Amino acid sequence: MYDVNKIREDFPILSRKVYDKPLVYLDNAATTQKPLCVLDAMREEYLNVNANVHRGVHYLSQQATDLHEAAREKVRRFINAAKTSEIVFTRGTTESINLVAQTFCEAFMSEGDEVLVTDMEHHSNIVPWQLQAQKRGITVRHLPINDRGELELSALEAHLSPRTKLVSITHVSNVLGTVNPVKDIIKTAHEHGIPVLIDGAQSAPHTKIDVQELGCDFFAFSGHKMYGPTGIGVLYGKEEWLEKMPPYQGGGEMIDKVSWEKTTFEQLPLKFEAGTPDYVATHGLATAIDYMETLGMENIQAHEQELTRYCMEQLATIPDIRFFGQAREKDAVVSFLVGDIHHLDLGTLLDRLGIAVRTGHHCAHPLMTRLGVTGTVRASFALYNTRDEVDALVEGIRRVSKMF
Repeated sequence: MYDVNKIREDFPILSRKVYDKPLVYLDNAATTQKPLCVLDAMREEYLNVNANVHRGVHYLSQQATDLHEAAREKVRRFINAAKTSEIVFTRGTTESINLVAQTFCEAFMSEGDEVLVTDMEHHSNIVPWQLQAQKRGITVRHLPINDRGELELSALEAHLSPRTKLVSITHVSNVLGTVNPVKDIIKTAHEHGIPVLIDGAQSAPHTKIDVQELGCDFFAFSGHKMYGPTGIGVLYGKEEWLEKMPPYQGGGEMIDKVSWEKTTFEQLPLKFEAGTPDYVATHGLATAIDYMETLGMENIQAHEQELTRYCMEQLATIPDIRFFGQAREKDAVVSFLVGDIHHLDLGTLLDRLGIAVRTGHHCAHPLMTRLGVTGTVRASFALYNTRDEVDALVEGIRRVSKMF
């Protein structure tokens, strides 16, 4: 049985007050709160196992290395990668995408080649490619969306060409909540011999991920959006691609041997992990994965989708509300505006009622242009949110609307 009230006891921050009002935290697409077990695991490692990993022969270093590599195996199982060598630790989704953009382009792309993204991408899946466009002369193309916030899949074939070297798309939109049919897109791209990168920042916390079933070539996600610490993320890459891509950064950890004449590099995945890793954060991420899997990813998804449906239904009763993103496949995110109330005003006044939502462009300027707005209000859900919190949001919007 999914007991959300019992779950909330694992997150002490949810019981605090803001402006003398109970906190209603609905900004989970930006970052999630952390359960006590994650905080305790990281504190325990700092207190008792703190030592640099991989190079040390002493006991603490060996113990820390074991925890770090156990975390890699935990991530491998969580997304069902074939090998731990395909799991690269990064600082988050943004760095993971930048790693691919820089090294894939260096190895496989030249002037005039194309990368295909979509109109609903986060800046993290746009700007790295634009930087490569400026540096290497590649072209960034984008697949359009319809008015429901769904990809125009009928246009996919027309956007693929012999110059298309990579498709890089979000799994779930951080603004629209749209769940993209990535498995079908991957199949189509592969039929043209084109590899696919999936931005899984908004999907990994909410649904079971199986990279082998999806067939994707790269998959990126962040620890802090799935109840783990900040500053840790993952890049999954098929070994066949990672082997051919050059190192992302140079320094310690990623070298085999250095001489004045030549440097050789470590085997995967260390080739892409220059410098001291955040080995305590990887242990925290592994603990967060344990927490989610104990609750059951299917149970988490069912709970959040029910909240999303309930929120849409209740918000629809508010006069002059406009939704952005009404895809048939939608998950955990609701973006909206109410009448002529500016999104910043609405968010600020909701905050005074203890309700934390996100306002603005959500790092998706091109999508805002497509929607014809400067920004929206976004409520996003996590495994600990409740119907009562949705009711508080709806009542809060009604109160603010009366002021205008």
